Amino acid sequence: MDRDSALSLLKEYTKSDALLKHMYAVEAAMRAYGAKLNGNVDEWGITGLLHDFDYEMYPNAPDHPLKGSEILKERGYTAEIRDAILGHATYTGVPRATQMAKALYACDELCGFIMACSLIRPNKIADLEVSSVKKKLKDKGFARNVNREDIVQGCAELGVPIDEHIRFVIDAMKSIAPELGL
Repeated sequence: MDRDSALSLLKEYTKSDALLKHMYAVEAAMRAYGAKLNGNVDEWGITGLLHDFDYEMYPNAPDHPLKGSEILKERGYTAEIRDAILGHATYTGVPRATQMAKALYACDELCGFIMACSLIRPNKIADLEVSSVKKKLKDKGFARNVNREDIVQGCAELGVPIDEHIRFVIDAMKSIAPELGL
């Protein structure tokens, strides 16, 4: 269970550049939270990297992430990683019982939203501010597929104020900006 193996699995199932970038962004945020919350940084990163690996093959609920979880189980991934991935989709009913699971839920939608905010800016993510993200969150027409309620609920479950969470995730994504095309 290392990043190279996880990346190989990810690329076996995912061809979309946009989806790959999303998972790299969530991986970066999860690694940062793993370090901050004294988790296993590699395990947290792999969880972020693989959370949507099955989405292209199984885009409909509940297939995603249930079928992906079975694939991960066959490949020897831990129950903690699989449960965190299952818990990021509220419709699975799997509780987010660990800090890692709560962080994944909190980071998933926000990473997608920050990516959308960055792509419309001249300097991409380089000078993206929390206030700009919060302003766009109020615009229901912008990145309308991002579930704003999940972002708010994720912050509550993780126990982090939204401004702090947005800043933290922006900074994590900045650390891999070239890989994200930002």
